[in-house]
Amino acid sequence: MTKLCNLPPGVSRLSRRHFLKSSAVAAGPLLLGAPALLRGKGLNEKLNIAIIGAGGRGADNTQSVSSENIVALCDVDEGRLNKAGEKYPKARKYVDFRKLYDQANDLDAVVVSTAEHTHAFATLPALQLGKHVYCEKPLTHCIREARLIADAARKAKVVTQMGTQMHATDNMRRVVELIQSGVVGGVREAHVWVSRAWGWQTAEEAGANKDIVNVLERPKEGMPVPEGLHWDLFLGPAPERPFHDVYWPGPKWYRWWDFGSCTMSDLGSHWNDMPFWALNLRHPLTIESHGPPPHPEIAPASMSATYEYGARGGLPPVKLTWYQGTAKPPHYLEKKIPPWDNGVLFVGDKGMLLASHGKHVLLPEADFQDFKGPEPFIPRARGHHEEWIEACKTGKPTGSNFDYAGALTEANHLGNVAYRVGKKLEWDPVNLRAKNCSEADQLIVKQYRKGWTL
Repeated sequence: MTKLCNLPPGVSRLSRRHFLKSSAVAAGPLLLGAPALLRGKGLNEKLNIAIIGAGGRGADNTQSVSSENIVALCDVDEGRLNKAGEKYPKARKYVDFRKLYDQANDLDAVVVSTAEHTHAFATLPALQLGKHVYCEKPLTHCIREARLIADAARKAKVVTQMGTQMHATDNMRRVVELIQSGVVGGVREAHVWVSRAWGWQTAEEAGANKDIVNVLERPKEGMPVPEGLHWDLFLGPAPERPFHDVYWPGPKWYRWWDFGSCTMSDLGSHWNDMPFWALNLRHPLTIESHGPPPHPEIAPASMSATYEYGARGGLPPVKLTWYQGTAKPPHYLEKKIPPWDNGVLFVGDKGMLLASHGKHVLLPEADFQDFKGPEPFIPRARGHHEEWIEACKTGKPTGSNFDYAGALTEANHLGNVAYRVGKKLEWDPVNLRAKNCSEADQLIVKQYRKGWTL
């Protein structure tokens, strides 16, 4: 066991054992092995990978796994599909991922980079066929889908990873080590903020972001569908509507509730990941959100959501607050911390830790001037995609598998649900319902367009 050195007075030496135990739980079914191992895949053999969503963000994901065999490509935009096909001419091409799965015998793994509202539909068949899956964030479009996907991954015993690339960085893992080692003492308060303001905006916000088109209503009249775009396939399970360029191309769809969840669930997958991991969080007791009156069609640019978590093992209860757009935590507004555009603040009994994805600092700095932290004890990764590929071949756990990522996704979606119903929710994670708010049911479990089911 790695020795912890030079910890401040009162820092727990038991927390690392607690961390390792919780990490093993988070790894879930990956520790049991995976189908690729049974087929004799080794580190020197290449995986056969299908790409669903080959354009946009999907092009970046494809490049990141291009060390393997790209054997199938799918995209609803034939222009993007053909462009990807030029790089991988031997790959089969599809515009409908359902047809891709009809010819899946040679596949080892699937990378899903579609719009958010089709993540679960593209991911579930892969799990049911026993394929490893990498899926972009957020994992799903609603809470019920997140639980369904996590359960399917657990049953399939395959290697999974949600696309939260910062999870694999050394800085992220160092922050988790410091918090789990008790360097700032027991954390009872945490704050996460991001400055992105891509949803519908107040007049004041719109004035400060003139590059954002503040469309507030669903267009009644359609536009000609761009050549090569299979609009009906893009809609998938979403309510039918004519094509309009307020939805396409991405990330325009991201702001519309029928296609995405905007900043809360998207960037929340990245930024809430840090306290979720460091503080061993899973299911909140209550969720309360504040912001402008909710719009029925479009997510807001600015809002906040506060989660209350109970005691977890030897960890104290904690209140976690998320802020986006113009919303900021009191420590930021009162100039008690450096004014970073985006950040995570852990407030402990013995100090604070302020972190972003690339750096962190212990506060007050004078109190930690001669501080030397614990020796690293979380394995480092060469990268998020590399970690997934290696896990597919060896059975090693990934950092953001669907058991962990599913719970993180559920929590992020709950922030939006609380915002949209305008109530403080009392959460029942077993039955997936807000005990005090039946009107939240329709947001927890989505209704799908005819012909689309999970």
